[in-house]
Amino acid sequence: MRSRRRRVKNIPFNRIVPNMITSGSVLCGMFSLILTYQRHFMPSALLLIIAVFFDYMDGKVARSLGGSSAFGEELDSLADALSFGAAPAFLTYAYYIGIEGGMAGAFSAAFFALCGVLRLARFNVIHVTGPFQGLPIPAGGMALAALVIGGVPLAPAPAMAVMTLLAALMISTVPYGNLKLVRRGNLNKLKAFLLFGVTVSCFAALREKAFLALIGIYIASGPLRFDWGEWLSIRRRDDEHPARDEK
Repeated sequence: MRSRRRRVKNIPFNRIVPNMITSGSVLCGMFSLILTYQRHFMPSALLLIIAVFFDYMDGKVARSLGGSSAFGEELDSLADALSFGAAPAFLTYAYYIGIEGGMAGAFSAAFFALCGVLRLARFNVIHVTGPFQGLPIPAGGMALAALVIGGVPLAPAPAMAVMTLLAALMISTVPYGNLKLVRRGNLNKLKAFLLFGVTVSCFAALREKAFLALIGIYIASGPLRFDWGEWLSIRRRDDEHPARDEK
């Protein structure tokens, strides 16, 4: 017993905090699934938007505290698989498709979740600097949640097509800008202020459809080869590594 106790080491505080934040994303994903099952679609979708905040903050806090770890990276991926893969796929299936979609509807939801997991697995083993390769899974999950929040009317077939398209983009090699590589030291403040103003104006004008408009612009930026991270940077940071970043 004494030898076992001697081997137990206290987990540093700077590693506990980021993992607690990641756990918030897990809870959001799980509660979203429960609310979808209970047909409370709007709060279920809003929880997925909140999960995006947790996903952003865990990496930011980990870097600021120097608490990045292999455990944290694995936990982050598992949380994303739930909150941005399974939960939004189930939400979209329940809200737009249901029994009317038959097996094709079930396969489209499963395909989205599967491609999200494949996207995460690829990110974990292939680290590249600069833009992401393929649509990040939080963006894919947020796009599905934004459809529900915006009240966009979709028949089962278009809803299946949207999920399939997003799934294909996640496992593609289409480059997407990595905003997390933008730091205070290399942030173009004028462009950042302009982007903030456009975002605020978008919410003022479109209200509940603003999330969909903003995420739609980001999704379109990939095929258009527009790198938001590079655009917002004063200089390109090739020495940055995407540890605990968005997948």
